[in-house]
Amino acid sequence: MIEAVKFWNEPNNKSHWAFEIDPEWRIFGEMVKVAAEAVKAENPGITRVLGGISPIDPHFINILKSYGTLDNLNAVAVHGFPFDWNNWSINEWPNKIAEIEEVTDLPVWVTEVGISTFGAEEVQEFGLRRTAELLLGRVDRVHWYSLYDLPKTWEATTRHREAEGSSYYRHFYLGLLKEDGTPKLASKIFSDYTPEFGICQWFHFEDHRLDSAIEWLRRLGVKKLRTGLSWADWLRPNAAQWFDHVMKRLDEFDTTVTFCFTPESKGIQPHHTSPPQNIQEFADFCVEMMRRYA
Repeated sequence: MIEAVKFWNEPNNKSHWAFEIDPEWRIFGEMVKVAAEAVKAENPGITRVLGGISPIDPHFINILKSYGTLDNLNAVAVHGFPFDWNNWSINEWPNKIAEIEEVTDLPVWVTEVGISTFGAEEVQEFGLRRTAELLLGRVDRVHWYSLYDLPKTWEATTRHREAEGSSYYRHFYLGLLKEDGTPKLASKIFSDYTPEFGICQWFHFEDHRLDSAIEWLRRLGVKKLRTGLSWADWLRPNAAQWFDHVMKRLDEFDTTVTFCFTPESKGIQPHHTSPPQNIQEFADFCVEMMRRYA
């Protein structure tokens, strides 16, 4: 059911890794190194990818290279949102890819790229076309973020909220569909770029959108899907049943699965961004997911 695995998500962004605890990413680097070795031993054929970095920073890649973190990986991933959060133009995408290619021989994947409709749906429509022009054929994999808008009753996965101001609310408008499933302008042209273009859609625990999302992915011609399996969720009651249900429903897609989020009880601090107390436990979770779904 799994084509590729990603180790963590945006590790150089404080929304996903508490680098005040791990300021030089030594724990992170060793955690991914151990997990990648374990996954390779369990299933050598699975593509192993460094969790998408945001911001796109070649210095961060060099840090991990110096720790040997990339030794058992097959690709590195980057995330970019030039219309919403990044301080660079959409036309700089090729340069951003080249910056990472200069410091590693591994292929570069773009596993999140998106444009919010916070200002206007026409902005997202234009941005989708331009993104496709710049990235399709330039990198091996592109995943648009995302299929659905984030429901307004949920919280965005970020620790930047107070600092972001109104930019925080852009998190809620990145879908091709509104939260109620109403299609936006960009959804009408997305199938022009599939199946080469993939989609990234995170499914929360017992997410009510799963079945409708699958119908929309089929309708849009999507074959490549990126989602996540949360280590923190794995410790919830009935987690195995939910994970099994999700992965069975996603079986028709070429799925890249991100392993991330520390259970509160396992972290140095009780937060999903915290480095774990025992990095081997994260590797054990990754291997268990391999045995179950790969």
